[in-house]
This record gives sequence, C-alpha cells and structure tokens, in this order.
Amino acid sequence: MSTDDTASRDFRTLLHSLRVWDGVPLPPLDPESAPDSPLPLFRTWLREAAEAGQTEPHTMTLATADAEGRPSVRILTLHDADEDGWHFGTHSTSRKGRELAARPDAALGFYWPAQGRQVRIEGQVRSGTPEAATADLHARSTGALAAALTGRMSEVLSSTAELRSDSEASWARAQADPTLTAPTWTLYALAATEVEFFQGDARRQHVRLRYRRDGERWVRDLLWP
Repeated sequence: MSTDDTASRDFRTLLHSLRVWDGVPLPPLDPESAPDSPLPLFRTWLREAAEAGQTEPHTMTLATADAEGRPSVRILTLHDADEDGWHFGTHSTSRKGRELAARPDAALGFYWPAQGRQVRIEGQVRSGTPEAATADLHARSTGALAAALTGRMSEVLSSTAELRSDSEASWARAQADPTLTAPTWTLYALAATEVEFFQGDARRQHVRLRYRRDGERWVRDLLWP
C-alpha cells in the first residue's frame, strides 16, 4: 500500500471515529409553541447557546456569489439582529463587499453544537448609511478600528512584514484618535426571506422548522430531516 493510500485510509478512519453531540443533552424544539416570526426564536437560541457555553455563538457563515454565480463562503461575526435583518460589517472593497454589490442575494449559517442547533437564513443584503457604519465601528474594539483603518481586505499581501508594519501604524492611529472613520467600512443587513431552525436529535429524528416570507407575514413549515 502506497503512502498516499495509507494516509487516505487513516484520514477516513479518523472521520468515522468522530462523533456528533456525543454526550450532549439536546434540548427540544416544539413547533407548536414557536413564535409567529423567526426573530424572537433566533434571539432566544443565540442566548441559550451562550448560556450553554457555546464558544463564539455570534459567529456565522456568510455565503455570497459573484456576478457569474461562483460561490464563496467565510466566517464573520453578527453585529445585530432586528426587524431590519441580520447585521454584519465589512469593507465594500473586500471580496464579499464586491460580490454583494454585484449580486445581493446571500445566505447565513449558524451552528451551535453545544445544543445540536443550526439556523439557516436566506435573503437579500442591503448596505446601511455611512453614519450607521461609523457608529458600528466605534462601538467595537480598538483592534477592530485598527483593522478597518488598514482597509486592504482581500488584496494581495506582499509579506508578513508589510502586514506588521501597516497593522502597527493603524493601531497607533486608532489609539491616538478613536473617532477616526474608515471610508469603505460598511454595515450590511440581510433581510430574510427564509429562516430554518434545525434541532438535532440523538435518534436522528431532527426537527426542522422553516419560516417563509409571504408578503407581510411568515408561513411556517416542518421539513423532513
């Protein structure tokens, strides 16, 4: 057996040995008692994930596509969730910023293994005002402001030395003047047209509750797992 074959076999063995929700007490999801709209349930689930010890429960996957439909995905943090949508920030000049400008349809995914829960959100993304972006940036840490001031997200980096130099300069600027703004920093909101809540079950009788936007109201469906 070749080295490549052995490595592949060992990797498959590793995958098969891994367990999902091993020993984790999974909470129920009663569709009959679910709220009429998805936002209250989402807020409850995120709070419960944090209380259950889930690491970084506010991190999420954002999926976008370019003008030709080629998808890309990355992890970022949720800044807010309200009646206007699920909010996040990035540079308009970054890859995701450019893709959202060309094709505003996007999807978010949250996974909280501490409770065997997932939330999937689809909709269109809208950019907020410059004032909202500035307020968002100033509500965050000095490091976040420093990173935004660098403002070269997704560009080709020549070396780690260049990164250190620019980062240290931006940190100095952010510490000297916390009121600085980054012109390309943008606050986005995904206005959901579909939200699905997935509650895992040890016997694989998972509960999938989907909310679909129908005009001004939400329609609820149960989906087969």
